[in-house]
Formats: sequence, structure tokens, C-alpha cells
Amino acid sequence: MKKILVVRYRFIGDMILTVPFLRNLRYANPDAQIDMLVAPNSGEVIEDCPYVNNFIYFDTTRKHKYENGEGRTKSFWHYVFELRKQKYDKAYVLKRSLSSALLCFYAGIKERIGFDTENRGFLLTKKVAYDTQKHESLCFLDVLKSDNIEIKDTYLEAWINEETKRRVEELFIKNNLNNTIPKVTVNVAASNENKEWDINNYARIIEYLSNKKNMQVIFIGAPSDKEVYENIPYKEELKITPINLCSQVNIKDSLYILKQSEFIIGNDSGTLHMASAVGTKVIGIYGPMPFEKWKALGDGNILLKSDVACAPCSKSNKCPNNKACLKNISVEQVKSAIDSLKH
Repeated sequence: MKKILVVRYRFIGDMILTVPFLRNLRYANPDAQIDMLVAPNSGEVIEDCPYVNNFIYFDTTRKHKYENGEGRTKSFWHYVFELRKQKYDKAYVLKRSLSSALLCFYAGIKERIGFDTENRGFLLTKKVAYDTQKHESLCFLDVLKSDNIEIKDTYLEAWINEETKRRVEELFIKNNLNNTIPKVTVNVAASNENKEWDINNYARIIEYLSNKKNMQVIFIGAPSDKEVYENIPYKEELKITPINLCSQVNIKDSLYILKQSEFIIGNDSGTLHMASAVGTKVIGIYGPMPFEKWKALGDGNILLKSDVACAPCSKSNKCPNNKACLKNISVEQVKSAIDSLKH
């Protein structure tokens, strides 16, 4: 039996965007063993994906804001030896780092196909040009095309099991959520502060949703985000109190909450891609990142951005222009977007 490894660990949005790749890879290899190297946190979002036989959790560092794992981290060489035991025939290295290509090279995987980035081309048996202007999900599909695999479709999807549904419904009851009131998810946090719209603006939007639109606002995210939501600076008393579930839900739970929401309002983040994957409309607020590459896919989304000379940028340092790309998006624009969505 043919054994294939897919390497794409870290970041929830990137994981969701690999799904069309995985589905088309499975179309072309219905009988192969397809395994995927993922990170402990972000990998959960596709744990129920039927196109993958086994998930291998790559847990070497927890430096990123949203990284977590159980027990002690393992070394790079631990995974080299573990992957070598599996005797994979081929690896698709969707992670663009030098280290991910080195991992597959040292693991002795004969065919290694991936992006020609970070001067790692000599470690790959087939190099693929990385298009910085193309949507990331389509870049992943370019890797399959380079291997002469036909692309049959490009849509996103996600899977929610019955256990998750039961757990979230119980959580709704526990938090006295009124199911007759329309729900909306608001995503204030982001992995990088340069992508975050002003918290005061979000306060005005939540007041509008609660007091004018009579909607139940729900907050989801990592436990580290809980305090952010607890300290939103409201000026009005809210008619319908938001429910903060940051410390009570995992990523799978969040998928179901998004599916139960009329729409999501939030910063450019993996949560918006999760919403797209379950068919929930998105009002996205986009700043420093390349818009065409990272926009939420799907019909009916309203994606707000402003044209400023300094965007897109690397977002790696503190913004010298006081986040002009985000400041130019007004509260009134977001209110208009809310009004234009049918709910």
C-alpha cells in the first residue's frame, strides 16, 4: 500500500485551507495510507477529516500564543526517527519552512514535493513556485498540480461529530442561552496585535448587536483570550449579555458554535476560515495581511479593508503608522454590513 505524508503544522486557518488539498489527494489515491503531520492545537480543527488515515502531532515548541500540548515537548530528531520507521513513499511539504523540508529529508522519504521557499529547494525532489498573491488554499493545490494530480473541486468543508454537538448544547443550557434569540459570534482577538481592530470599536458593535438588533453575542477563543473579552469597554448597558466561552470550549466546539451563528464579525484570523468551512457568513475586518491571499472564502461574505500605501506589510513589528489600515474601517461600515446581511 502506498504511504503518503502531508506536512502542514501550526495555525488554525492554514489547517482549514488544506482541506481541498486533502480531498483532491484522496480522489487521486483512494487506497493509499494518507497521514498528516499537524500541531496539537491547530490540528484539532480537522481531526474528523475523512481524507486522512492518521494524524501525527508535531509538538516541539510552544512559543506561539495559541500553541499547546500535553506533557513535555519532543525534539526534532524524535520525529525524524518516528517518521523514518513509517517508510513513507512520498511527502507533500506544505509547510514552507526550511526545518519541515529537513525533517522529510532526514526521515528518508524518497519523494519530497513542496514550495521552493527559504532556500530549501535542494532538499526537495520536486520544487513548486510559491505565489505570494494567490489565495493560500489554491497555493496548496498548486503542489498537487505539480505532481500531475487533477483538481476536481476547491470548496472548504469541516466536520462536527455528535459528541461535540451534545457538549455544546449542554454548554448553551448551562450558560442560560435563549435559543429563540439569533446568535452571532464576535472575534475580538487575533494571533498578532497588528491585525486587531480597536477594542472600543468592537464595544460599539456589540452594543449595536445587543441593544438594536436583539442578538445574542458569543465569544470563543483560547483561555488566554478570556480576559480580553471580560474587559471590553462598553458605554451602554447591554440588553442581552454576551456569553464568554473562551475557557469552556475547544476548537471542535467552536466549529459547532460558528455553525449555529447567523454570522461572525471578526479580525483576520483562522476563526473566519472556520466559519467559512461550516457555511456561516463572515463580516471580516482586514488590515496588514495580503487580502487576496488570506480572505475568507464563500458567497455572501462582507470583507472590509482600506487601501493604504503601507499595506500589506510584514506585521512583524509594532506598526509605525498606528494601524492606519484598520483605523480607516469605521464602526458605521460594520453596522451597515450587519444590516445588509439577512438574518
